[in-house]
Amino acid sequence: MKKTKIALLVSMLALISRSAMAQEAEKGLFETLGEMDSSQLTLLIIIMVVLGLMVLLMILLIYLTSFIVALLNKENPEMAKEPSWWDNFKEKFVTGKLKPIEEEEEILLDHNYDGIVELDNYMPPWLKYVFYGTILFAVVYLVNNTNVGFGKSPTEEYQAELAEEAIAAEERKALALASIDETNVALDQSQTMLEMGGTIFQNNCVACHASDGGGGVGPNLTDKFWLHGGSISDVFSVIKYGVPEKGMIPWQDQLSPEEIQQVANFVLSLEGTTPANPKEPQGEEYVRETEGETGGEETVSNSLQVNG
Repeated sequence: MKKTKIALLVSMLALISRSAMAQEAEKGLFETLGEMDSSQLTLLIIIMVVLGLMVLLMILLIYLTSFIVALLNKENPEMAKEPSWWDNFKEKFVTGKLKPIEEEEEILLDHNYDGIVELDNYMPPWLKYVFYGTILFAVVYLVNNTNVGFGKSPTEEYQAELAEEAIAAEERKALALASIDETNVALDQSQTMLEMGGTIFQNNCVACHASDGGGGVGPNLTDKFWLHGGSISDVFSVIKYGVPEKGMIPWQDQLSPEEIQQVANFVLSLEGTTPANPKEPQGEEYVRETEGETGGEETVSNSLQVNG
């Protein structure tokens, strides 16, 4: 009986801890509690009190049962010799009825290896029931996950997962584009990047830099001379934060990080082109050290006061 009580207590504790671990895996306990309103917290407290009372009642029931059994065994010693309900349960569902040692010859197999013999015992009941359960599960799964049942087939599950991953990929891409700044901006002189940057340039920058980048109020963007550095990071920073003392406004409130990257790449593509009326060079010459940081020869007909 003591073993029974211990087993029941261990099982209850295991279920409680497993449930708690599953909840913490999804969201922290304190975070979950913090998101609850007063009515939800009240309901949670009531549920916990009820569960606690149920556990106490179960423990009390086990104790009373063991007490009654002890009294009956004390009054009737013959009853103590009878197998308990746990012994009967174990024999029927767990271990099965094993042959006594003196009857093992009845299930002794006919092969003998150096004195080592084998007994033909029955399969343990628990293993037999698990085997039956797997057969039943396989039948239900097969029926439910084909065109006959209501569940999704493996192909449908795969397509659903692909759709979910496509949405997640778009979210990651949007997050990555929103996090572009002067520390991670990429030099990209692809046709798509230059066309999109050229459109932004045409809509916002031609008043100061001319449509061909030759300059006007702002400096010439086609030569190798830069007032605030000529790298992609430098150009991005100037567009983003501006140079207010020279009339260059900050564009971070009007353009997204992705758009600033596009127009910065377009500005670099203007280097080496020939504008109609170029303004004299300003600032210091910027020598590109990497092969990829050379201005493109193609020009998209558009133009920001980037050199400040």
